[in-house]
Amino acid sequence: MLAILAAIVFGFALLIDFMNTNFGAPDLFNVHTLMVLGLLLLSLYLAGVGSGPRGGGGGRWYRGRRPGRG
Repeated sequence: MLAILAAIVFGFALLIDFMNTNFGAPDLFNVHTLMVLGLLLLSLYLAGVGSGPRGGGGGRWYRGRRPGRG
């Protein structure tokens, strides 16, 4: 999910750069700020933050002796 958000932020930053606009707030919405935000989201994704819940136990859901296995 964070990688998708990073792609959206990078796309928005690219559009701002192409249109050469600042939306009336040059310190808030500029290309460099959005690039830093996109890199932050991408680094959080690569670090494993927000990757969803992971079940413990390595996929072994049945504890004990399996029935029918001798």
